[in-house]
Amino acid sequence: MNNGAFAASRPLLEIKHVSVDYRADNGTVHALTDVSLTLERGRILGLAGESGSGKSTLGYAITRLLKPPAEIVAGEVLYSPRVSRQMGTSPANATAPGAPVDILRLTQKQLRALRWKELAIVFQSAMNALNPVIDVGAQITDVLRTHQPGMSRQQQRDRAVELLRMVGISPDRLHSYPHELSGGMRQRAIIAIALALSPEVIIMDEPTTALDVVVQREILMQIIALRKELAFSVIFITHDLSLLLELADTVAIMYAGRVVELATRDELKSRPRHPYSYGMLNSFPTIYGERRHMTGIPGSPPDLRAIPAGCAFHPRCPMAFAACKSVLPLLRPAAGPTDVQQVACHLYDPRYSSAEPPTAAELAARYEAAYALSLGERGAP
Repeated sequence: MNNGAFAASRPLLEIKHVSVDYRADNGTVHALTDVSLTLERGRILGLAGESGSGKSTLGYAITRLLKPPAEIVAGEVLYSPRVSRQMGTSPANATAPGAPVDILRLTQKQLRALRWKELAIVFQSAMNALNPVIDVGAQITDVLRTHQPGMSRQQQRDRAVELLRMVGISPDRLHSYPHELSGGMRQRAIIAIALALSPEVIIMDEPTTALDVVVQREILMQIIALRKELAFSVIFITHDLSLLLELADTVAIMYAGRVVELATRDELKSRPRHPYSYGMLNSFPTIYGERRHMTGIPGSPPDLRAIPAGCAFHPRCPMAFAACKSVLPLLRPAAGPTDVQQVACHLYDPRYSSAEPPTAAELAARYEAAYALSLGERGAP
């Protein structure tokens, strides 16, 4: 097989059985447990779940940005670089140009060559991610100066202007400081920095948090347009599942550090399989269509120092039965219209449930009853 065919035949990023713990005096927090996902070239993979589900931890694990007390205790993150863009120092586990490299085994020197050039990240808080005492243009050219030292000052400035225009910021803002920009402009500036070296993968961690819905929409449309123009791939992290239904190609639903459902956005929208996915989808209103009664997911996410036995969601699940409390469900095909959708739920495992999987109406009725019960227990009027 030639090198070009080798690179084209592999997924861009393969996350295999990654586990992350946070060590603490009062117990170990199991933030990620045995997470496996694949990002195809030119695609958008969405990660959704409540706060504490492990989404951001996974993003920082992929980029090796986790710091103590966090520890990656297991797994691989295999990245298949473009043949024409090999890293300066070939890793020990790369046997041919374009061969996959395990990011979790790279040296600091190799990581430095990988970050920004091949793999970039858009951090959650734009104001905190930008240096408040350095203007935006200098922060963009700093990336260029570090990774492309052969560029002249004029070339760096021209590239910075090009990047600002690309994300919808006027070039006259090149010498503006972060506090002089609106929240949406700061977020666009962070995206410009991430695009500076035309990376293959961009991880976006809640890039529209704290922005109003109009600016959110503008930034999402900008991301979609840039992805089509520049052909990069995206891991998009958010707690807002409605965003992923517009943006992502594939969505992974995370709960208590595990992936509980993996599906295309159309599959997830039309037929969510896991009760948790259904609860998330019905926790936000639609702006068109028929009016419907909304119910939240009762209860709270578990303490990751003492995750419940069996399915971690069973204390909150309206469909839970005996096996859910003792046997851990693993991802398995959901028998959907494509071979993408997988679900970690005993409702779809004939070894534990002989009944037909629940319909949307049955899930809605169960959630309605569970939600009403939770209100009664809290003494709601």
